[in-house]
Amino acid sequence: KVNLTFDFFFSLLGTGSNILSALQDLFWLSKSKVEKQLQIISVLQWVLTFLVMGIACTLILMYILCTDCWAIAALYLAWLVFDWNTPKKGGRRSQWVRNWAIWRYFRDYFPIRLVKTHNLLTTRNYIFGYHPHGIMGLGAFCNFSTEATGVSQKFPGIRPYLATLAGNFRMPILRDYLMSGGICPVNRDSIDYILSKNGSGNAIIIVVGGAAESLNCTPGKNSVTLKNRKGFVKLALRHGADLVPVYSFGENEVYKQVIFEEGSWGRWVQKKFQKHIGFAPCIFHGRGLFSSNTWGLLPYSKPITTVVGEPITIPKIDNPSQKEVDFYHSMYVDSLIKLFDKYKSKFGLPETEVLEVN
Repeated sequence: KVNLTFDFFFSLLGTGSNILSALQDLFWLSKSKVEKQLQIISVLQWVLTFLVMGIACTLILMYILCTDCWAIAALYLAWLVFDWNTPKKGGRRSQWVRNWAIWRYFRDYFPIRLVKTHNLLTTRNYIFGYHPHGIMGLGAFCNFSTEATGVSQKFPGIRPYLATLAGNFRMPILRDYLMSGGICPVNRDSIDYILSKNGSGNAIIIVVGGAAESLNCTPGKNSVTLKNRKGFVKLALRHGADLVPVYSFGENEVYKQVIFEEGSWGRWVQKKFQKHIGFAPCIFHGRGLFSSNTWGLLPYSKPITTVVGEPITIPKIDNPSQKEVDFYHSMYVDSLIKLFDKYKSKFGLPETEVLEVN
């Protein structure tokens, strides 16, 4: 029984066919039902990772320190101190983790697709602006932190780095899990290092709207928080990194959220969290674990299609003026709107749909 358990676990990290074979040997289930359950499991583990893994691992580590196994926790903490700056230097990605079969089931649950519109030169560095944030940025994660949608095949020679809150990299275990997928902190030190000391062919994916944008995401709404978000343009100018607009159709459709009006107590609380902690708590729900007709934490299985637009060539200016930042920011906004308008009808939106830029 022990050997069977280990065989099944490692098959989950291997090929999809191995997973199906293992499950069908254990249970009398049809192939389609097994695939659906694996898709649900793969998405559920990521949702739990997003919501509770950091806190859970911290509490477990503290508990172990109070037991006879304290030496294990002490050794990890010593390693943590030694390895503290690794996230700021591009992290420690693992192609094995990025190629886990579980991510392909994650992809197929929605499903998620990555659409390439232009080639990217390996002699250049890039900053991708990802829109919209959604509740959890599921399209950003699947497309750029795993190989499930074939990002390395679509953009050969390009190393994607998905940037997320720096606070995640202060959490034990979670930080290592995130780094294995090529995720890095969204701060100046990390971005400066990747764009200046890591050669060329790097692409940093920044979810530009951040927590503020997540507060307004709701099914049927296509809006981005961008008008006053210019820091990523300044970074691109300082490093001569080309800007690439990215729009993810369907990102706002997978969760339903309670939207608090401006001036309400709920919005006040959300903005306080956003200002002091870096994220905004959202009241949202998806479907239940066992039924799509009940409420739960699982996202709805709605298609997400991420379209990578045409790169905007950016000159290298060590100290760009505000006028220069504004000029290239305006060019970026125009490019994003054109990208949205070009592909909206192909992915289920009416021709009359307009991208709202706030």
